[in-house]
Amino acid sequence: MTDTTDRTKPEPGTARSSGPTVQSLLATDSREVPAPLLEESAVYLGSEDIDIQRYLSQEFHELEVKRVWNRTWQLACREEDIPEPGDYHVYDVADLSLIVVRSASGEIKAFHNACLHRGTRLCDDEGRVNQLRCPFHGFTWSLEGALTDVPCRWDFPHVDDQKFALPEAQVGLWAGFVFVNPDADAPPLAKYLGDLDKHFAPFNLADRFKAVHVAKVIDCNWKVGMEAFLESYHVIATHPQLLEYLGDSNTQYDVYPRTDGLPGFNRMITPQATSSPHLEPLEPQDVLDAMFRDFFPEGVGAFEVPEGASARPIVAAAMRENLAQTTGADLSTTSDSEMLDAIQYFVFPNMVPWAGVGAPLTYRFRPYGNDPNRCIFDIMLLIPLPPGVPKPKTAPVHWLGPDEDYNDAPELGGLCAVFNQDLANLPRIQRGLRSMTKPGVTLANYQEVRIRQFHQDLDRCLRGDG
Repeated sequence: MTDTTDRTKPEPGTARSSGPTVQSLLATDSREVPAPLLEESAVYLGSEDIDIQRYLSQEFHELEVKRVWNRTWQLACREEDIPEPGDYHVYDVADLSLIVVRSASGEIKAFHNACLHRGTRLCDDEGRVNQLRCPFHGFTWSLEGALTDVPCRWDFPHVDDQKFALPEAQVGLWAGFVFVNPDADAPPLAKYLGDLDKHFAPFNLADRFKAVHVAKVIDCNWKVGMEAFLESYHVIATHPQLLEYLGDSNTQYDVYPRTDGLPGFNRMITPQATSSPHLEPLEPQDVLDAMFRDFFPEGVGAFEVPEGASARPIVAAAMRENLAQTTGADLSTTSDSEMLDAIQYFVFPNMVPWAGVGAPLTYRFRPYGNDPNRCIFDIMLLIPLPPGVPKPKTAPVHWLGPDEDYNDAPELGGLCAVFNQDLANLPRIQRGLRSMTKPGVTLANYQEVRIRQFHQDLDRCLRGDG
């Protein structure tokens, strides 16, 4: 029998773009590169289409509420959002609402945000209180959740104080973030995160301060919004101005599946200060000038790349010095990769933390109420602090209105233009999905593998396997 196999065709998921790999660039770093960045974990997860109804269906949304939002660990806030007793932050997703509060003893608790008398919402947004008091009739609880006052108590002989304690969700802390889980039987946060902690150990996110938090309601499903940020494949069409200094197609994608039924995590490392393979090769000086033009305009014309050298160490040194002067942090041993590259992780179901220093971002996506066509997109910026400097309390979240774009959040700096380009895409995707005749969306084998891992973990969660 004749073997007709095309042996010139690569195995699915093994094809890669031309141009320098992330690992070849890290090998030339001017500093020691953190060990997790030197790993590769490419896994082929199949090529089946993703059913578009999971972005559109009200029934699918309700299943997510039941099996995801009510059962998984999810990012609620940062510790510096609630540094003192009585500080609280309300976390809302779909119909779930939790008051994340620092108790009198300093412990962080999460109470379901509803009065046990007639259901009134107890708190909104963020603030500081000495007690949790219902604005309707005045039922009151301590910061530990104990019932302390019932107006006209004589008319409620049937109320048992212990049974009227505020119901709690689980709380866990990781890297300065406060996580909540409404499921009392869920495994501890440390087990849920698995090896993620080892990956972030070199980056000390717990010591950073949330200097910026911008939130906006977007007209798309939360998964549509999140998936737009899990790949660099869209850069060529959405962010063409970045191609002169962003190695979009050279991005390294790593997935870390679990074997115990819990969701895995994944990441991508997109190199900067190197031009895209979509362009003809650029001179290193042109790469440097293009990057400074967008993110460090005062550096344009002030730095020169020596003959035969790469732009990466020069750009990294300039950014290292500028950030050290701005924050007072010691960045002398921080690698070029941490200063330059987009090192972005994903934590199921909706958290996207970055590990670098030059772009210390964290994203979060969640449904807006019970509308599968709208979501909340949170952008947080975590900055390093000098050793021994206490963190101040964070400023309130900056909510952008329906008619505002990211230019109305100048605290995002040079990222405003990039986020506005993404913002233009997201409602367009949602509208397109509603008119699409093809029953599923098609993903790239490698560049969109993080999206596929997310959906496979989501399927396990919805089945109740994990």
